[in-house]
Amino acid sequence: MVGRHAARSRRAALTALGALVLTSLNAAASAAPPTVPGPLPGIARTPDAARPPAQMLRAMERDLGLTPQQASDRLVEEAEAGTLAGLLRNTLGDRFAGAWVSGATSAELTVATTDAADTAAIEAQGARAAVVTKTLAELTAVKQKLDAAAVRTGTGRTPVWFVDVKTNRVVLRATDEAAAADFVKAAGVESGTVDVRVVAERPRVLKDLVGGDAYYIDAQARCSIGFSVTKGGQQGFATVGHCGGPGATTTGSDQSDQGTVQASTFPGKDMAWVGVNADWTATPDVTAQDGQKIQVTGSVEALVGASVCRSGSTTGWHCGTVRQHDTSVSYAEGTVDGLTETTVCAEPGDSGGPFVSGTQAQGTTSGGTGDCTGGGTTYYQPVNPVLSAFGLTLTTTASEALTPGPQDNAAADAWRAGRVYETGATVSYAGQRYRCLQNHQAQGARSPQNTPALWQRV
Repeated sequence: MVGRHAARSRRAALTALGALVLTSLNAAASAAPPTVPGPLPGIARTPDAARPPAQMLRAMERDLGLTPQQASDRLVEEAEAGTLAGLLRNTLGDRFAGAWVSGATSAELTVATTDAADTAAIEAQGARAAVVTKTLAELTAVKQKLDAAAVRTGTGRTPVWFVDVKTNRVVLRATDEAAAADFVKAAGVESGTVDVRVVAERPRVLKDLVGGDAYYIDAQARCSIGFSVTKGGQQGFATVGHCGGPGATTTGSDQSDQGTVQASTFPGKDMAWVGVNADWTATPDVTAQDGQKIQVTGSVEALVGASVCRSGSTTGWHCGTVRQHDTSVSYAEGTVDGLTETTVCAEPGDSGGPFVSGTQAQGTTSGGTGDCTGGGTTYYQPVNPVLSAFGLTLTTTASEALTPGPQDNAAADAWRAGRVYETGATVSYAGQRYRCLQNHQAQGARSPQNTPALWQRV
């Protein structure tokens, strides 16, 4: 089941989702009328998935071997899969063990569970079911032990570790098996719990050269603008932390005064933001193929297996897919947690540049291995944690920014534009309660009642 047939099957399955989802609803909620009755055209789509930028379609054709129609269909299927994965995750609860999309020309959703009894219900929604032994929470707990051990021990020969939802394992990449064994032992983890893979290269940060839209730090180093943001009345942009510490001054690509690094974290995380002066204006634009631009409309997190594209001045506009979320990477400068690994190539000078999926902001280029001649692996710092950590609002299309929806200001859990929500979070809005389906920052007019791709009424 691939291509358009898969998309139609998932849309049809969503119309019958109640059999599984309603098991998690209380009596009052189940008695309420559905938000969107009948067939659900668009309910499974991340906003704007049906209007992908032409520049992204062309790059996916080049880098992923897809026709323009296949690329367009795949983006829609990925968006629908994201919503369905969120619905099933909320319903499975503690039994949930991960979700991902796969397929060379389409996006087939797989949802993993630790209970075989869930198989029929998952498949009834148009997704494949994988029955595994460990929940996502159990695997994450193992990875967290490795994270803690990395603070106490050297990780020069154990540079990358992550939860691989496809294999239901925690994976550790090491330059030799002895170093891996020592690291696992130091973490207090049973050796059989971690899948060790021997690799030759260690990721490095891509710094001090031009990338994306160039900016200069203290007249010495150059990095790339990621995404425009605001904080209160201050405009600026998000970038990576290894480009400069708090207080560092920046100049633009034209060497004119630009701003100051307001906050920066590296290692640990690789995040920073620069506040700019009045000569600079925040826009939702991202430089794409041949100097053209696309506009960011939100920050909905893409699933493992989903397509992503990256902008950078050294190698330009390149696409690939998401391999892993929540990856820990040990650079020579220290360990960074929570990165996303991709198949997109990059080279020194691309650091800090933006990753997007469709028109949804994903993160900023951190580091990697390989190059764009022979191929490589690139890691990005997800943008939603940056927005949350520094209290930033992503700059998106003007219509959203100027049309905020009403809010239940009296409620402690009222939905609020600008707040970053994770899958499973519950909010109140216009007298109703909703559960979040996909990680994202709430944007202006896209309130829960208007975005069923992101919120489930409960």
